[in-house]
Amino acid sequence: MITRLLEQLRRLWHERGEPPSPPDPALWNKVEADLPFLDRLTIAERRRLRELALRFLAEKEFHGANGFALSDEILLSIALQACLPILNIGLDAYHGWIGVVVYSGDFIVPRTEMDEAGIVHEYDDVVLGEAWSNGPVLLSWHTDTPTNEHINVVIHEFAHKLDMVNGEADGFPALPPDMSRGEWGLAFNQAYTTLCEQLDAGEPVALDPYAADHPAEFFAVACEAFFDAPEQLRAAFPDVYAQLRRYFRQDPAASSLADTPAGEHAATKRVKPT
Repeated sequence: MITRLLEQLRRLWHERGEPPSPPDPALWNKVEADLPFLDRLTIAERRRLRELALRFLAEKEFHGANGFALSDEILLSIALQACLPILNIGLDAYHGWIGVVVYSGDFIVPRTEMDEAGIVHEYDDVVLGEAWSNGPVLLSWHTDTPTNEHINVVIHEFAHKLDMVNGEADGFPALPPDMSRGEWGLAFNQAYTTLCEQLDAGEPVALDPYAADHPAEFFAVACEAFFDAPEQLRAAFPDVYAQLRRYFRQDPAASSLADTPAGEHAATKRVKPT
């Protein structure tokens, strides 16, 4: 089902080359009120993010799985969150694929796994998000998500997409020329090892424990924290924060939310995205 907003964006994008603003300006305020981490942006940055989100909606194809109706609010929320990481990188970072599939709540992905004896096991994996290399992004949408956890499935899955630009997701995305692969690897490898050791020792950790599942998951979870809990990430893993600051060309920890009204967090809680 294509909403009126998507239909208008796509038509005017192809006719004029630039997408228009949504017909109802109040729609932006309604959606952004549920994404408090956007309050770190300046007025100019927020304007650019809106423009980027509209281009994203015009270029990508959205589908509601199993008849799930996608409202304009859902579409704009996903677009804003997906485009926040590429605000200073550009939409070309999401080239090579077009599909975004949205489920109402958790969804099941069939898996096959071979054990050490060579026996293949089949099982159903309940997930909240999944990014496919050269394929679509699968997202779940929840309207009753707890607001006290810095978990963002949209940013997580689109971080995987950035990671996949240069191959399979491994926590080592394509870096700009002014960044060192050695420094990136050292910062992330040390932080990943530290997190795993903390979990093994039963110690409290600064990131979602799912980050210890694989270096690619550590990168995606770190990206969530970078935008949603930057002070926490910087305090726990300053070298990782520094690398992400250079990669995304943003410094969210430099902007305080202490004096801004808190909105409700609209991002979904991850169960086990891959």
